[in-house]
Amino acid sequence: MSDIKMRLDKVRALIQKTELLEGKGTSNEENIRIFCYEPENEMVVRHFVNQLETDQSLACHLIVCNLYKTFLSICEDMDIIDEIPEMEETEGSAYLLEQLNSAITNREFAEKIQYKPHAKGDVLMLTGVGEVFPFVRIHNLLEALQPYFSDIPIVVMYPGEFDGYHVKLFNRLRINDYYRAFSEIE
Repeated sequence: MSDIKMRLDKVRALIQKTELLEGKGTSNEENIRIFCYEPENEMVVRHFVNQLETDQSLACHLIVCNLYKTFLSICEDMDIIDEIPEMEETEGSAYLLEQLNSAITNREFAEKIQYKPHAKGDVLMLTGVGEVFPFVRIHNLLEALQPYFSDIPIVVMYPGEFDGYHVKLFNRLRINDYYRAFSEIE
């Protein structure tokens, strides 16, 4: 338990570093960091994020976006949220997933997450990656977010592995390529 807490302390320090906030030190690459953790530490990570959200002493402006809550909000906006349970029951999970994936794209997510104006010192933290699976795949969402958030850093709280080239959700699922992020927090 103390290992995850020490690593989370490094996240707290990272989001306040001038290099991250100004996008320096990344060789002009996308300013995206992925914090990987063991899925069994999910509740510790959630508690940490909740504490960060209310921490008035941070030297950054942290914007936390839970992807599952964003997904539900998009479903509400489309007025389909009440139909989802019945559709799954009558048509099956595979059909529901297919319908939702065709109706809700990564662009809808990016537009829902977008806010303006971005300010110097903003940090977008994405949470709920495991909760929103399989409706959203983080490697695809990050591609969609880049045009909207190229001027501020993104930190992804990721329950799985990232080796600098591939993400593997829950340390179990099929590996997906993603090479534009950095995994600096050991």
